[in-house]
Amino acid sequence: MKCIDLFAGAGGLSCGLRMAGFESILANELVEQYASTYQINNPEAHVLVGDVRQVCETNLKKKLGLKVGELDLLAGGPPCQGFSVNAPIRTLDDERNHLFRDFLRVAATLKPKAVLIENVPGIVQLGQGTVVKEIYKELTALGYNVDHKILFAGHYGVPQMRFRTVFLAIKKSIGKPEFPEPEYNAKAVANFSGAKELCLNVLPLFESNLKKQTSVWDAISDLPEIECGSKNPDMRYASKAKNPYQAELRKYSRQVVNHSCANLGPVNMERLKHIPQGGSWRDIPFELLPKGLQRARRSDHTKRYGRLHPDGLCSTILTKCDPHWGSFFHPYQDRVISVREAARIQSFPDRHHFSGNVTQQYEQVGNAVPPLMAKAIGQKISELIGYEDHGKETKTGSY
Repeated sequence: MKCIDLFAGAGGLSCGLRMAGFESILANELVEQYASTYQINNPEAHVLVGDVRQVCETNLKKKLGLKVGELDLLAGGPPCQGFSVNAPIRTLDDERNHLFRDFLRVAATLKPKAVLIENVPGIVQLGQGTVVKEIYKELTALGYNVDHKILFAGHYGVPQMRFRTVFLAIKKSIGKPEFPEPEYNAKAVANFSGAKELCLNVLPLFESNLKKQTSVWDAISDLPEIECGSKNPDMRYASKAKNPYQAELRKYSRQVVNHSCANLGPVNMERLKHIPQGGSWRDIPFELLPKGLQRARRSDHTKRYGRLHPDGLCSTILTKCDPHWGSFFHPYQDRVISVREAARIQSFPDRHHFSGNVTQQYEQVGNAVPPLMAKAIGQKISELIGYEDHGKETKTGSY
C-alpha cells in the first residue's frame, strides 16, 4: 500500500503506517532537521523539504507515476492557526490556514482511497466547531465519507497519557470510516475540556477482554543506566528484552542509540532528591519550590516536577522533557528521561534514529504521532480499503 505523509515531522505517523503495511512514497516537512531524520528512516521516500505550498500536485502525479485514485492513503496533521474561539466565522480561505487548504488541495488532485488527518483534541472546539465543519464539507464534496474521534494512545499499547483527534475519510464508493477498537485496558483522565463524547470508552463488562496496559517500566527497563546530562555513543542493551513491548521495539536493532539526556541544574537536582516514584512538586520542601509553585494551590499543576511511577503511564511526551512542564524524572535514576526513553514511551522502535543535537531530538520525539497508535489506525484503514493481507511491516529504515 502506498501513502503520502504531509507535515511529516520526524516520521512517527509514517513509522506506524509502515508497521501496518504502508510504504511512504513521498513526505513533506518544513523543518530541515526533522526532514533529515525522516529521510534516514525512510530512505525509499521522496522527501520534499520546505513549505507545503511548494508541493505541486500536478508534478506529484508525474514524479510518482500516480494516476488519479491510485494512491491508497494521504496522511498528515496540518495546523489550523487561522481559527480561534474569538473568530468563529473564519473559513479555510483565511490565509493563515493555507497549510490546511494545501493539504486538501493535494487530496482533491490525487483523490486517494483514504485520507487521515490527525491533530490535537482542541481542534474540535476551535472556532466553535468551524474547523470540523469545514473538514467535513471539503472532503464530502470530494466524494468521501468522513468521521472523527478522539483516540487515547494507551488503548493501543502506548505507555503514555496522550490523546489525538483523528479524522478518517474513505471514498464513498469503498465504504464508511471505522476506528480501531481499544486493545489495552489503559485509563487516563482526559487533559482537555469538552468533546469527551468523541473518546472511545471501554465498558467495565469488556475490560477483562483487553490486554494489561503497557507501563513506563515495561517500556524502558532494558535500557542501560546513564548519567544526568550525558551525551552517549551507541550503547549495549542492559539486558535481553523482558516483555513483548521491548521485543517488538528492538526488532532489527543491535544497539541503543539516542540514549542521551538533558542536564539538570543544582537546584533541580536538590529538588529531585525529595520526589518519590509517582510524586510531584508537592513533595518538594516549600523553600526549594520555584516562586510560581510557592503560590500554587495543591490541586494545580498536577504533573510538574513529577517522578514517573514504573507501573504507571507517562504524562504526554512534550518537545522538552523539562521537569517544569510535566512528569519526566526517571523512576529510579536522578535525571530526566533520555531521548531514547522518551521515544520508547512514544512507541518508536529502536531502529528509528533521530538526527541533530539533543534538544532537536527531544523536539522530534515530542511532536510525533505515537507509532503504535498510527499502526492501529493504519491496520483499520487497510481493512476498509480492501487489503486482506494487512499489517506486514516493510523492512526499511536506518537499521
